[in-house]
Amino acid sequence: MPTTRQDGVSGDDQFRLDDQYRLEVPTNTGVDETEKAGQTAPKAEIGPTGRPYRAVPVPTPLERHGPATVIAVCNQKGGVGKTTSTINLGAALAEYGRRVLLVDLDPQGALSAGLGVPHHELDETVYNLLVPPHAATDDVLMRTRVDGLDLLPSNIDLSAAEIQLVTEVGREQALGRALHPVLDRYDVVLIDCQPSLGLLTVNALACSDTVLIPMECEYFSLRGLALLNDTIEKVHDRLNPRLDVGGILVTMFDARTLHSREVMARVVEVFGEKVYDTVVSRTVRFPETSVAGEPITSWAPKSAGAEAYRALAREVIARNVKQA
Repeated sequence: MPTTRQDGVSGDDQFRLDDQYRLEVPTNTGVDETEKAGQTAPKAEIGPTGRPYRAVPVPTPLERHGPATVIAVCNQKGGVGKTTSTINLGAALAEYGRRVLLVDLDPQGALSAGLGVPHHELDETVYNLLVPPHAATDDVLMRTRVDGLDLLPSNIDLSAAEIQLVTEVGREQALGRALHPVLDRYDVVLIDCQPSLGLLTVNALACSDTVLIPMECEYFSLRGLALLNDTIEKVHDRLNPRLDVGGILVTMFDARTLHSREVMARVVEVFGEKVYDTVVSRTVRFPETSVAGEPITSWAPKSAGAEAYRALAREVIARNVKQA
């Protein structure tokens, strides 16, 4: 049964596209003081979201590290750029002097593979942190090729964890218990969630401070946000009262298509300030980095994709990360 907002708009109607949504930004028809004085007021640059870019400061160096802000990178729809965003955002945060831990919470192990880890050959992974007998977190922790970027890897073994956790007491807090001993070492922990809303994803949400939602600029991705928001609200109410949506990252954006522009206009209308100014466009560079096993910030450091994730890192630090 569709839910109804306080303004009388049903959940289905809330996500319905309409041709009337456009990306034009309203212009001010009044005369401001600079125009009265014969000067021309500088115009703010309009970004792909249809809004002027918000001012974001350059991150300052840290005198000390920790405790970490835990961010779940989550969307139950597959193929929206969760793993790509986790790797490249983590690398960009490390470039700004933040110590970052990446957690691969997907049995497919794409995050681990994307960092060049032979995950199928590993004896201990995130699986061993979640189910008895519990391994020590330091025994699973791995360094990556990027300075300041560490990894808790995963492989297909993790697919059995949801079944084994069902009978455990406090099963929703298993990941939080595993991460607790190392949080003081890092500034940011990024959890790459699997494309579902099962027990593993609930574990990620239950121990996170905020959620970053990558969203492909496509209609069905927009509709799927309603279900994800419902899950986040339930976890907030029942397990983790500090959890909130830190931001929505639009990925695979193609400004040449009307459909992308319509979806962009609609998501900005519905979610407003939650939508990051940074937008990641389609590029062949990302598949290349997956084969190379390293982030785009080191594989193609001057590419548009690398610059996009550096811009996202600045936004995340300014808006979502606890400052030491």
